[in-house]
Amino acid sequence: MVLAYHPKPGTTPTRYPHRARYDSETVHQILDEALTCHLGYIRAGRPVVLPTMHVRCGETLYIHGSSGSGPMLAAKAEGLPVCVTATLVDGLVLARSAMHHSLNYRSAVVMGTAHLVDDREQKLQVLRALLDHIRPGRSVDCRPPTRRELAATAVLALGLAEVSAKVRSGGPVDDPEDCALPHWAGVVPLTLTAQTPQPAVDLDLATPLPTYLR
Repeated sequence: MVLAYHPKPGTTPTRYPHRARYDSETVHQILDEALTCHLGYIRAGRPVVLPTMHVRCGETLYIHGSSGSGPMLAAKAEGLPVCVTATLVDGLVLARSAMHHSLNYRSAVVMGTAHLVDDREQKLQVLRALLDHIRPGRSVDCRPPTRRELAATAVLALGLAEVSAKVRSGGPVDDPEDCALPHWAGVVPLTLTAQTPQPAVDLDLATPLPTYLR
């Protein structure tokens, strides 16, 4: 079922509002395809933005981190107001004029109050989902975390309530008077492609390559 998120002041762009998307299908697709996100919060009165890993489970976004990191410690009391962004770059847009160069992209912004996941079983479930977000099937093909490793890992839960996506696609938009200029214009498509897996130097040569990596 495709849900619709309601535009709010924090998720309504002031530039190119026609590029905004509020349907869950677009938002979910961006969050699920992106392998990293950026977590923004206020620390000691100053904004801090950190790159990290995430996974979406239903209408909740989970953020991975060390239990001793700044945002995880700050969220212990009553939760942490955050802004999480994920961006996918799909192409370089080259125009005839310098001003109209751009990127084709898909981005998602999630705002709200994030809370620590304290329940052990829920945390384990989220961490398994995180591994499968990296590569489907990986969670059952590795050693699970020990009690100590689990204690050193923290997970923030952020509901998908204040959410928006923004999408730019298509070619350059030059001014009509520039279209006759002798400069190449168009799009250079970009994709993130997995290369041939490289085994660890100490891997037993008899260990087969998992089917999910082929």
